[in-house]
Amino acid sequence: MTMLTHARGPFQRPPYSPGRQDTAAAGAADAHLARIKRFCMCALTILLAGSALAGVIALKAIAVFHASNIQVF
Repeated sequence: MTMLTHARGPFQRPPYSPGRQDTAAAGAADAHLARIKRFCMCALTILLAGSALAGVIALKAIAVFHASNIQVF
């Protein structure tokens, strides 16, 4: 029976079990996550810039319509 039991406690890893994850795969996953975050930030920046530009154009159009007394609504 002594050959089947470990000398360590019941919740500790056996000596043949890897103690931590593969660091190369973890590094690649972190790089992939960073690339996704960078892409999302760029897309959000472009959307916000487009919204700001559309707002400026709308305000200018309202000013032109108001100055020329054109009834839009």
